[in-house]
Amino acid sequence: MALRLTDRWLWDFWLAVDGPDYHLFFLQAPRTLADPELRHWNVSIGHAVSTDLRRWEVLPDALAPAAEPAWDDYTTWTGSVIRHEGRWWMFYTGTSRREAGKIQRVGVATSDDLISWDRYGKPVIEADPAWYEMYDPAVWYEQAWRDPWVLRDDSGVFHCVITARARWGDPGTRGVIGHASSQNLLDWTVRPPVTTPGVFGHLEVPQVERIADAWRLVFSAPSAPSRVWRRHPLARWRGTHMLSSGRLLGPYDWETHQALDTASSDGVRYGGRLVRRGADWQLLSWLERGPDCTFSGTLTDPKPVAVVAGRLTVQTGLNRPSEGEAAE
Repeated sequence: MALRLTDRWLWDFWLAVDGPDYHLFFLQAPRTLADPELRHWNVSIGHAVSTDLRRWEVLPDALAPAAEPAWDDYTTWTGSVIRHEGRWWMFYTGTSRREAGKIQRVGVATSDDLISWDRYGKPVIEADPAWYEMYDPAVWYEQAWRDPWVLRDDSGVFHCVITARARWGDPGTRGVIGHASSQNLLDWTVRPPVTTPGVFGHLEVPQVERIADAWRLVFSAPSAPSRVWRRHPLARWRGTHMLSSGRLLGPYDWETHQALDTASSDGVRYGGRLVRRGADWQLLSWLERGPDCTFSGTLTDPKPVAVVAGRLTVQTGLNRPSEGEAAE
């Protein structure tokens, strides 16, 4: 049973697991907007909960843009949630009206119950020009520094992987996964990217998980420029992709590239997340466009993930929303 909101589109999402409950945080915007592309500038962060990833109860919204003036007074975009010292920490992307939403930064809000969230009040991770492209409208339409995914390594150090762009190379293929580290979740050091540029313009909604003795870096991307297809045939497909490495911080070699969930005759799915259920993994995505090519903005049912010869495979096919769509 997919999650379809009757009055709102939903798209990029992330999850927090609390006992038997899966808490889903997602970007949302009114379906009354004339153009689905306007959703990015009319966004808030919704919240729903489930015990099976199929039947969802919609909860009060988690976060919305701050009152002006603030670094996040225009948008609150994709993030992740981690639990530390008895509190939940939500890292998210923010932009400001003063900068017309062109420069992206990462901030944080905290909660005791996953329901009420308190902003920290200022960004905690910003792009470093030593490694990453700054805003230059002659090169790219925005400064990419978004979609933070935070995890902790075995030594206790926190790591954040981030949608970013390298400061060199073909402007159409500078997309990389940026990296920052921290001891306390508030003070971060920006470090070199964990991927190399040369394939996509940007690598969105990253996630890192350890599955079957390898680290899996999942991300979504539009189709790469056609000049890349010969070297990386799977990069022609819009959807969810993956790189693998023996180490958390890579390198994530493009020779390991897989397309996990991409465009097909059934529709276009995007923003896939790997979700653990017991000993198994599933892939949860949102439906961007259905078979009729109209924008959908719904969450699909999870698909089983298997490991075959060290590679992840996802059950194909599309689960459409049923009559039991979430009521509000």
